[in-house]
Amino acid sequence: MVVQMVEPSIQEKFQHLFAVISGPRFLQKQGLGNEVPFFICPFNPAHSVDVERRRARLVKQLEQAGVRVLEINLYDLSIGILKELDIWDAVRETEATVSKDQLKELLQSVLDPETHLVPAIADRMKETDFDVLFLTGVGEVFPYIRSHSVLNNLLSTAKDKPTVIFFPGTYTHSLESGASLDLFGRLHDDRYYRAFNIFHCEA
Repeated sequence: MVVQMVEPSIQEKFQHLFAVISGPRFLQKQGLGNEVPFFICPFNPAHSVDVERRRARLVKQLEQAGVRVLEINLYDLSIGILKELDIWDAVRETEATVSKDQLKELLQSVLDPETHLVPAIADRMKETDFDVLFLTGVGEVFPYIRSHSVLNNLLSTAKDKPTVIFFPGTYTHSLESGASLDLFGRLHDDRYYRAFNIFHCEA
């Protein structure tokens, strides 16, 4: 007899998130085996609006439980960087006159994770007292910012507190190909194995 696994509802998933993130095991980074405290929270892109609404509620619930959340939206952060560099208007004007590949190349150079994006994240972290970092806006910054590139460059910056990346797609592991982030469940965002699927974590 084949037993079919029932996919948890969004409500059940967010109940799990609260139970895990508010627990001392998660906050004290126990049981990670010397790995960095990066956790992927994959979700169905079709549920993005509901996930965003529930995530805002989750932040409030965690704060009521004494867990301080620093939430950084990569899309908003990217626009902020472009404005700080005083090229936001120029980029918007350029968008109408160049190809998508040329625009992608421009944004990739200006928003390079190592030189611009991660230092901006580090500045936000220094300015705030927090217990857990939420990274959002992953789908909005594709393809000029890739998730695995952000994570790789965050290794030395965000190792002291747990980081949860809300990822619109799947995070899969296999013996043959290792682990991979598949954006929107279709776009292979390169192999990345130094993160935990938060839905596989115990509270």
